[in-house]
Amino acid sequence: MSVRSRWLIISVGLGILLNPLNSSMIAVAIARLQAVYQLDFTAVSWIIFSFYIASAIAQPVMGKASDLFGRRNIFLAGLIVAFIASMLAPLSPSFGWLIVFRIVQSIGTSMMVAVGMAIVRIHVTEKQASALSILSIFLSGAAAIGPFIGGVLLHWWDWPAIFLINIPFTAAGFLFAWRNIPKDEPAASVARNMSIRSWLQLIDVFGILLFTVGLIALLIAVLSAKSSGHVSAGLAALGLLGLVSLAAFARHELKVKSPFIPLHTFAKYPAMTGVNIEFILVNILYYSLFFGLPSYLQTVRQVSGFHTGMLMLSLGLCSLIASPIAGRWIDKAGPRPALLAAGILMTLGSIWIMTLDQSSPVISVVLALAAFGISNGLNSVGMQAAMFNSSPKEMIGVASGVFMTSRYLGTILSSLLLGLIMGNKLSALGFQRLGAVLTVIALSLVLLNWRRKESRQLEPPPAVDK
Repeated sequence: MSVRSRWLIISVGLGILLNPLNSSMIAVAIARLQAVYQLDFTAVSWIIFSFYIASAIAQPVMGKASDLFGRRNIFLAGLIVAFIASMLAPLSPSFGWLIVFRIVQSIGTSMMVAVGMAIVRIHVTEKQASALSILSIFLSGAAAIGPFIGGVLLHWWDWPAIFLINIPFTAAGFLFAWRNIPKDEPAASVARNMSIRSWLQLIDVFGILLFTVGLIALLIAVLSAKSSGHVSAGLAALGLLGLVSLAAFARHELKVKSPFIPLHTFAKYPAMTGVNIEFILVNILYYSLFFGLPSYLQTVRQVSGFHTGMLMLSLGLCSLIASPIAGRWIDKAGPRPALLAAGILMTLGSIWIMTLDQSSPVISVVLALAAFGISNGLNSVGMQAAMFNSSPKEMIGVASGVFMTSRYLGTILSSLLLGLIMGNKLSALGFQRLGAVLTVIALSLVLLNWRRKESRQLEPPPAVDK
């Protein structure tokens, strides 16, 4: 690999790591934000919801926008947007404004993720598998160390530092990207001559609006009803609006030529549909622990942010260690054994969570974290291999997009699950209830993978860790 290619990979890596880093650092700051803004856990959960909803929408949209405006331009613009959002977030006069800047930050970081892989694929022509594996280290490594970095920043400074830490990253990333990412070639005639109206149809702006309105309205209605303890007429109307909007979204997506989420593929390829349902469940399990455990440790067990970050580091390290092992195992035996083992580990970890109480040694939490970390390493490779196996070659690109959407849906649902179970106040009993729900979900994954039928592998591209 040439020196030029290495610098290009580093430049892209500095940009794409910001999305997983910012989605994971916030995990250890939830309890602190609750105290600062005097909010319950359900309300603070929107700091998680907002980031993933915005990412789920922004990444496919910006991927299509790059065809019109150029990948380098989108990447550089994303760094500028992330820089501005990170500067303004600590100045938020209210939690509502913090959510706004969090959404802007999500959009900026998503702009880089959406085009970063494509930039490397286009401009690094030798040893592409090695290049993509390096990018996967930026992605998975940032997610793994995010809680630890967040814990250190929270311990020595305060929650604003979790946003301010992005400033040197974005500034350095912009300088590297400006110098090392080649300028885009002139856009293809289709993109160059496309009107704004045609581009809005291409990204399916109406579908995006229906999806966003439906999801947010339904989440607000459900969480508000749980928080208040009763369902008012206004909340019922809001919930109905959400359901109607999502139903209209599904109907719309089945009709348009360029859907935001190609729902017709689910009906056409049931095996691929099954994989995406499993991936949603996997992410519900993983992120319920990822976001729920730090708040439980700090609020219920009075563990400091620094030590919480240290404990959460074991989750990421176990995942990083398990991923390459999973790759070799899956190459020999296919994804089914690895996914079955992951399901069993998550079941054992969930059962262990049910046994934790306020007298349990804090170090015992590491056992649950290790089980979920190893299973995440197995799932990150195994689920991608299963997705490629179940998807026809001619629609690998579409399948990959749907697969990422499933990840975000699982993450959003994990936050909803935490809000419903924890309610207004975190408690040891609430965390045990979470363990019981996660046990049921994990057992369903074990059953699904036990019944899985392996299919011939369709020569997938290298798996990229999530």
